Amino acid sequence: MLQGIVVRAYSGFYYVKADNEIWECRLRGKFRLTGQNVLAGDRVKVRETGKGTGVIEEVLPRATVLDRPPVANVDQVIITFACADPDPQTELLDRMLIQAEAAGLVPVICFNKMDLVDEKTVAELTGSYRNAGYTVLVTSAVHGIGVEDLRRRLKGLITVFAGPSGSGKSSLLNAIHPDFRLKTGKVSEKIGRGRHTTRYAELLELEPGSLVVDSPGFSSLYLPEIDKRHLAYMFPEFLPYLDNCKFNGCLHRAEPGCAVKCGVEEGTISRERYAHYLMFLEELIARERRY
Repeated sequence: MLQGIVVRAYSGFYYVKADNEIWECRLRGKFRLTGQNVLAGDRVKVRETGKGTGVIEEVLPRATVLDRPPVANVDQVIITFACADPDPQTELLDRMLIQAEAAGLVPVICFNKMDLVDEKTVAELTGSYRNAGYTVLVTSAVHGIGVEDLRRRLKGLITVFAGPSGSGKSSLLNAIHPDFRLKTGKVSEKIGRGRHTTRYAELLELEPGSLVVDSPGFSSLYLPEIDKRHLAYMFPEFLPYLDNCKFNGCLHRAEPGCAVKCGVEEGTISRERYAHYLMFLEELIARERRY
């Protein structure tokens, strides 16, 4: 059997790259019986059924899985937000950072469309995330600013681009590799966000060994299934403080002697990020009560 990687899954067909060719495949019946899904990025075994066609017989074990966008075996996530048009929603960004962390992936933040704002705005957007320890890139797909830095970040890896519609993910991929010719769309003046131009997750080959995933715009506000006590560990700027709280099991909310709250007062932890932490904590507590 052939062994390859699913580069696109669409309308019941799975396009598998194997032996430098693309094979149009269907799933073996057992997948429908077991309910197992097959995602872009899955490494699979294929039985040939005709010229360029086959049946997926087996999905090999996955290293990582993302639910939204649905993709397997990625090495990193480039979470892309526009500096403006549409304005960045930092609450959504922080939720996506937690989702990446919960999936076992180290995220890279990319603020695109930096040409639409001044340097002060860029510094305000990036400062708290860089101080928290995240890798932050600043780009302009239109003017090619930061594109080479982004290209170097992709080398030798499978990378998924995620972020709201209108943030410029497809435009960035076109700037990195013009032959991709991905569809792009303008931000709607009426609704204030981009229109979805990508309909399904697809792996694109930047160069041998370097694959990127163009995925549908991400706008879900869900939090992954995590214990409320683990949430603080997903805020890297909290880590130096967590062992210094007065009480074991401190949730860094209303407890006295909380080192994290001291960090907020001292200005070493972003007040906005801390407010998002409290918001997410309340959601997790409410979820636990429902169950």
